[in-house]
Amino acid sequence: MGIDARIVVYATRKEDADKAVEAAYKKIAALEQIMSDYRAESELMRLCRQSGSGPVKVSPELYEVLNFAKVLSIRTNGAFDVTVGPLVQIWRKARKDKVLPSLDEIKKARAAVGYQNMVLNAKDRTVELKVPGMRLDLGGIAKGHAADAALRTIQSYGLSSALIEMGGDLRLGEAPPESDGWKITVPNAAGPGVSAEMVLKNCSLASSGDTEQFVEINGTRYSHVVDPKTGYGLSSRVQASVIGRNGFITDPISTALTVLDEAGRERLLRFYPGIKAFVKVAP
Repeated sequence: MGIDARIVVYATRKEDADKAVEAAYKKIAALEQIMSDYRAESELMRLCRQSGSGPVKVSPELYEVLNFAKVLSIRTNGAFDVTVGPLVQIWRKARKDKVLPSLDEIKKARAAVGYQNMVLNAKDRTVELKVPGMRLDLGGIAKGHAADAALRTIQSYGLSSALIEMGGDLRLGEAPPESDGWKITVPNAAGPGVSAEMVLKNCSLASSGDTEQFVEINGTRYSHVVDPKTGYGLSSRVQASVIGRNGFITDPISTALTVLDEAGRERLLRFYPGIKAFVKVAP
């Protein structure tokens, strides 16, 4: 999925840890083959190549992710939208070449973007991408889902104290031995721009913003997160960190919070009362 994955696990025997971690990485690899847009033959990319050709039956894992993505698209009025893939491709090239996309490029890509054109049928477990040229990008949700799956895999081997890091997002199991939890530095937890160390366990932490992935063109800094409505990488310098019960929720919500305005953020968080969100908006 274009990110590194790191696993930390505590066990009384090294061989137990090795088996659990190996199984967890295999699970991540399997989900990579389903959901990555970096792999031409992933299930996701095969689905995209059939855009405009009617409903396509998909695996339970892919359907689950796309179904929740659609729910979030509705709840955010399109601020979170996995059909943003055509625009993401343009901005990946922009970050590489350091050249602003043309208006024509953005207009053409936007014509293939819109969650309303991704139709899901739960009974048949099918997905239809109604517009030819649609391309899905699960960068804002798949890694959280994969981190959850990796932790469940480790737990199935009888190990409970583990940390999964994927692209900077964390999925935490039980606390390490003789401690109250994992000591994690959380951006903006002590106020906008002020990090704080928190002791966490059995939860997930996801962060989004332009700290790591961005491009500066003509004096403007554009994030790797693209606003589906404008077609441009975010330049508002919003950073969000979200703590919740699992990565499947925190990963996409952290992304959505960087795209939404203040009213939209408040509206979204009302759907998830257990979430803790820390947001910084640059002046």
